[in-house]
Amino acid sequence: MIAQRDVTKLRRDRLRLAVNLMFPVVMMVGLGNLLAPTVGRVYGLDTVTLAFTGVLAATIFQSAAAGMISLVEDRELDFARELFVAPVSRLVLMSGKVLGETAVALCQGVCIALAALLFGVNIGFHQLMLIMAPCVACALLGASFGLATVAALPNQRSAMQVFQFLIVPQYVLSGVVVPLRGVAGWLNALGWAMPMRYAVELTRAAFYVGTPGYGEVVTLGPTGDLAVMVPLFVLFLLGGERLWEYRERSR
Repeated sequence: MIAQRDVTKLRRDRLRLAVNLMFPVVMMVGLGNLLAPTVGRVYGLDTVTLAFTGVLAATIFQSAAAGMISLVEDRELDFARELFVAPVSRLVLMSGKVLGETAVALCQGVCIALAALLFGVNIGFHQLMLIMAPCVACALLGASFGLATVAALPNQRSAMQVFQFLIVPQYVLSGVVVPLRGVAGWLNALGWAMPMRYAVELTRAAFYVGTPGYGEVVTLGPTGDLAVMVPLFVLFLLGGERLWEYRERSR
């Protein structure tokens, strides 16, 4: 029911959906074409398609994470307390919220894929099928990351400001548009500290598998990405639930 509530809110807020789609489409088409003479020549890849895979994963991750800010609003309106009187565990309630924002983020991901097709991005049907599971993993990781973040913040204003600080650097250091190959060691290490990077790499690995460009855009590989994403998801979910419960008790 909590998950369905988030999906219903998205269907009623069409302006939010339209605005959330404008930024990824501009990045995908605009930056993709701008980088074609430089990055495209170096990697020998279609940069618009390359940008599509990165922007898709990053947008799903960001949307799921940012959607968790509504938890802070629910806490300020005491709606969260009304939920917590339900005879179920707090983890079940938080999991419902994570699933709801995951569904919302995936809806936006479908719209981005449709926009990419309209703009002439070369995407095969089998590639769309291959990236479905990675997109779900991106959304789950993003939502759990958002939960752990908002659980540590006191109010909605702080959440909005902190999220900008946490998300924008990840767009740069996760290789969303340009794969991070051949960069300085310290910069590469900083990039691996970004949860979004594993989401981007996993999606690209699924999209480019079996193609000549696979080795140019994939560094760790899907097994390595999942080996990091799964523990991070569990850590963020359990840690966020515990921290949220502590804040509710100490209000």
